[in-house]
Amino acid sequence: MSLFVGLMSGTSLDGIDAALVEIDNESDQRPRLIDALCLPLAAELRTALLELTQASQVSFAALGAAESAFCDHQAEAVRQLLQRHDLTPDAITAIGSHGQTIEHAPYADAPFTYQLDNPSRLAELTGCRVVADFRRRDMAAGGQAAPLAPIFHQALFTDTARTRLILNLGGIANLTRLGPSGASLPVIGFDTGPANLLIDAWHARHRGGPIDEDGNWAASGNVDRHLLERLLDEPYFTATPPKSTGRELFHLGWVETRLSGHEAAADVQATLAELTAVSVAQAAHPFIEPDRTDLIVCGGGARNRHLMQRLAIHLPGVSIGQCDAFGWSADWLEAGAFAWLAWRRIQRLPGNLPEVTGASGPRVLGGIYAP
Repeated sequence: MSLFVGLMSGTSLDGIDAALVEIDNESDQRPRLIDALCLPLAAELRTALLELTQASQVSFAALGAAESAFCDHQAEAVRQLLQRHDLTPDAITAIGSHGQTIEHAPYADAPFTYQLDNPSRLAELTGCRVVADFRRRDMAAGGQAAPLAPIFHQALFTDTARTRLILNLGGIANLTRLGPSGASLPVIGFDTGPANLLIDAWHARHRGGPIDEDGNWAASGNVDRHLLERLLDEPYFTATPPKSTGRELFHLGWVETRLSGHEAAADVQATLAELTAVSVAQAAHPFIEPDRTDLIVCGGGARNRHLMQRLAIHLPGVSIGQCDAFGWSADWLEAGAFAWLAWRRIQRLPGNLPEVTGASGPRVLGGIYAP
């Protein structure tokens, strides 16, 4: 048995998720989540990272300062996690570090994806081997480099008889379709559009605080059907997979260009929540087999009661539950995925699914950085 730590900081920019995962090197047994924590980002660091994701031009000094501060934060998350279990760095086979996505441009003339990270510094600070830079090898092979989690979903959640849809509601929503194990159906995975990103940003602007707790503010408003139609008119929603997206497309400026200027703030919040529910439902519908489909929800949006209620309304007849009921906490699935992808890199096993990303074939993902 080997221990790995997975580090993830997603589009929501709320903190570093660190997951301690046990993996059996000699069998196909499911990985086991031992413990996890979230180390919130300091306000100054979160602001700097957010500015970088929206900047048209970036100075090397700003980029370097943010990267160092981010890496120090990652190292502190690892330190706290190991300390809780009296583990020394040599007990950890490797850290899988996703980094912080600053720009993801799979549709550019020269496609690129950039995750702010410094695995050499992380190895130095933690004393652990680090696996990082997971995305660019898939992109070098012609893929979109995202989403990468579907191969982990396949390992955790494939059922013998039922179709399972894994829905991650982070800043961006992504969906994985897993057919029954004997059905020989390809895994399908793609970003459906915004999940918490716009909801959180609108709440922060008008109410303060990082999240709309339980979706209570959204529930207090009324969905503006005309605004919803304008939002859903975005071509991304009807694009054919493989596809992936992020803050480059979906941000408050994108929302503002579709506002008339007469909407009540609570009604906009209700409409943004409805946008997430409707766009997810539209993406999921082609893969639903009546009475044989489970929707397994993870990510921060799984804790948003209003959003979960709206999903249930738009997906009648689908069994919807949080992934906690299937053996993995909804809060730590993505951090767990990068621990598991680090294990696959050490084992020299492919970490991508070409049918998901569009890559020309399976590839071993990530570089290894010794302590």
